[in-house]
Amino acid sequence: MYRTDIENLKKWKDNPERQPLILLGARQVGKTWLLKEFGKQCFKDVCYINFEQPGQLADLFEGTINVERIIDYLGVYSGKKIEKQRTLIIFDEVQQVPRALTSLKYFAEEAPEYAICCAGSLLGVTLHKETSFPVGKVDFMTLQPLSFREFLLAIGEEQTIDFVGKYYAEGLPQTVIEKLIDHLKTYFIVGGMPKAVDEWAKKRDFNRITKVQEDILLAYQNDFSKHAPTNIVPKLHHVWNSIPSQLAKENKKFVYGVIRDGARAREYEDALLWLKDSGLIRRVGMVSGGRLPLKAYEDLKNFKIYHLDVGLLRCMCEIDPTVILGDEHVFSEFRGSLTEQFVLQEFTSLNIAKNIYYWSEGATSEVDFIFSHNGRVIPCEAKAGLNVHAQSLRVFMNKYNPEIALRTSLKNFRQDNALINLPLYELWLLPKILE
Repeated sequence: MYRTDIENLKKWKDNPERQPLILLGARQVGKTWLLKEFGKQCFKDVCYINFEQPGQLADLFEGTINVERIIDYLGVYSGKKIEKQRTLIIFDEVQQVPRALTSLKYFAEEAPEYAICCAGSLLGVTLHKETSFPVGKVDFMTLQPLSFREFLLAIGEEQTIDFVGKYYAEGLPQTVIEKLIDHLKTYFIVGGMPKAVDEWAKKRDFNRITKVQEDILLAYQNDFSKHAPTNIVPKLHHVWNSIPSQLAKENKKFVYGVIRDGARAREYEDALLWLKDSGLIRRVGMVSGGRLPLKAYEDLKNFKIYHLDVGLLRCMCEIDPTVILGDEHVFSEFRGSLTEQFVLQEFTSLNIAKNIYYWSEGATSEVDFIFSHNGRVIPCEAKAGLNVHAQSLRVFMNKYNPEIALRTSLKNFRQDNALINLPLYELWLLPKILE
């Protein structure tokens, strides 16, 4: 399975100013696999430590942290010489040993020639706790579920990807479009969790996919009880179970009353933050203006939440695969919930913006997504099918005159002055188009 983030890891390795790397991401998005594969491809040896397993060197980090002693002990433990630039050290589930996190500061300052990467399922939560974290002494990456392009690669569609990348601006043949739409529907069902994608690539059985997704969702809920503060566990379940209802509304703004009658923000803010920090939900804030800096126009009281993965959302909503496979109109049947989830997921995997918002003006105009890229504000309306009527996007364009505006749909690529119609199945081309 190919992950595009391995190229980012290679750039990190070759950066003369690199610092120890922390790889963030939700449980089961493939962090451990990616780091081991990176080690296999780019280093002579890998020294892998999983702090979740008993007896995994936790006592080595107690007391005064001595980097030389740690390196020597890792060599004894692994039975391999830990060589500068040639051995990749992986600390997995590092949140289990906070002092191991603290040691990264000393690696950065005293032994930057050693390559060290850390991962952990709940590292995002850990970083907000009162621990001695090496601020400014680490590099960060976040691993997302497989994107649609990575999904196509996993199922052997390299030639299709090459063809689309070469000829998208000319308009694709209808046979290629139909093939891509079929794969897109499949991706809406399977999603991008590595285990689900691997199962689909091998078996092509939707029942098995659903079982894999149900197991992942159950594991996430079990994590609530195992790792979250006891006082917020019931609230985590309430927020988590409200996600399908939140996204099924015509106006997808997060409403606390959907969680339960009479619910208030102050009751559930800690649960929302825990879910966001653990990587299980995506938060999209609202902005009331369309000029830079967008952050200045953010309304902190209004936001939307989305799921980690479109396939998991489909499973959570109990949408049968046969419904999605039916015809093109399925993308409109659920009020665009799956489409918006997909578009946001693709944007995030492309890492084209630090923050992604939505724009709203009064009760009549709302643009699904808006972000800044290379000094430009770019709005995006996420359309589900062949109907590309986007009144709110027009309102935004008339008011703010953006250099580029995006509209996704199932229609072929087209550029009409500032407005670009980008097919859902070509979103992975966005960085190339924005150039």
